[in-house]
This record gives sequence, C-alpha cells and structure tokens, in this order.
Amino acid sequence: MNSDSSMPTAQRPPAAGDGVLGVSGVTVRFGGLTALDDVSLTAQACQVTGIIGPNGAGKTTLLNVLCGFIRPQSGTISFDGHQLTRLRPHKLARLSIARTLQGSSLFGGLSVVENVMAAAGSQRRAGFWAAMFGVPRSDADERRLRGKAMAALDRMGVADLADDMPSALAHGPRKRVSMARALVSEPKLLLLDEPASGLNESELPGLGDLIRDLATQASVVVIEHRMDLMMSICEQIFVLDFGRVISSGTPAQVQADPAVTAAYLGAAGPAERARDGEEAGDE
Repeated sequence: MNSDSSMPTAQRPPAAGDGVLGVSGVTVRFGGLTALDDVSLTAQACQVTGIIGPNGAGKTTLLNVLCGFIRPQSGTISFDGHQLTRLRPHKLARLSIARTLQGSSLFGGLSVVENVMAAAGSQRRAGFWAAMFGVPRSDADERRLRGKAMAALDRMGVADLADDMPSALAHGPRKRVSMARALVSEPKLLLLDEPASGLNESELPGLGDLIRDLATQASVVVIEHRMDLMMSICEQIFVLDFGRVISSGTPAQVQADPAVTAAYLGAAGPAERARDGEEAGDE
C-alpha cells in the first residue's frame, strides 16, 4: 500500500511459470480518450484479487484487455509463463483462462447441463467425424464431458437444475450456472465480471464462499461494485480511477486511503489530483 502522495510504484511482471497474472504499463486509448493509463498490477496464484473503482474508471476495459478483446497501445500482459498481449480470445481456454460476463449468458435452446458441456468444448477428445457418426469413442467422450459438467454444477450448488432450461431459472441460479460454465474448463485463471450483479443481499455470503473456494485452485480476479462483498473475499485490491491505478493493498489499506474516498465521493478530476491538492494545502 502506498502511503505517500505519489502514484503506486509500477509492479513488474512476475517470473514465468508460477501461475501469476502480471500486467505492466498497459495503456489503451479510444481516439482522444485514454481509457487505461499505464496500468500495472499483479494477481497472485490461488488468491482473490479485486479490481474496483467508480463508474467509468476503466475496469471492464482492463478485463477486455486481459481477454484479448482489446489490444493495448502499450504495455505487456503475462500469465503462467505465457505472453497474452497479442493473444486472440479463442485461444484463452488452451492456457487455462476463463471469464464470466456481467450478464448470465446461456444458450436458451440447451439444458443447464448442456450449456456447461458446451463450455468444455476445448477438452473434447473425439473429433467432428467421430461425433457425427456416433462411434464408441465419441459416446465415451460425451459421458466424460457430462460428468465434468455435473461436477461443476454440483460445486456451484445447482446440480439439481441440470435438466432444466435456462428460461426456468431465477437470476441467482443462472449466475451460478454461468460460473459453472467457466469452472468446467478447470481454469488456472478465472476472471469474474460483476458476479454479484442482480443478486440480493441474502445471496452475497453464499457467493463469497463460492469465490473463496474457487481461489483454492486458481487465481481469481474479480471486478465488482459491491464493496461489502469485495472487502470480505479479496486478499488484495487495486483501485482504478480515470484509467489509472490510484491505490492498492489489502482491503483495510484500501479503505483507509484518502484517494479512494475522493474517487468514490466524485471529486472533480482524478482522485490522486484531489489528494495532492489536499496535501499541498497542508504545507
């Protein structure tokens, strides 16, 4: 945690091959708008790392950069010894990276278990023609994938809904099925985009328990607006404001940082500018 008025020290990408996500000096511009400005952070293996900030801070843009949907003008991204900066989104599954979306996007024409099986397509062993003609190894592959899908649903606590159609599900169970879709690929890095959106207060403790459980086997990066949830599940939090990292540290450290308070109170201009102005007035 940085206690002086300067910007947080840029973190260098960690050593390759250690299951850690490293982001260094990432900048993204859309025309004349700088969405991310020299962003650097590290997400350690087997822990929950949070990314928070006011609306428009650049959180979703950062997540899209991590997934390859947006290419930065500068900076590097690495995970588990692999460079991700120029990686195409469809290749992420091969590197054991999975993401959930803000909405609970499910295929309406597939059952719950079929939705989860579809997300495990990269793990199919039987080829297209084997599946087309129903050869024995294709049937065995289908049973194996169904077993993995059921295990993921069971871990999310919704295995009893396996044969239901998405249209029959309430919002909370739909979110859990979406997380099961990400979990079935057995990711080493799991990116969660607002997993608590649409959930009521009574559902948050259960979601927190699930996320902490997922972090026993993967690095989990969470973007979320629900501060009570983030403060209870994250080991480390990075705060974005106007596309820049203005604070990082444990939940307690971040909560105590005046720059974070300024950002969430809607101070005019970047929060660190507000902090610098306050300190200049004290001199």
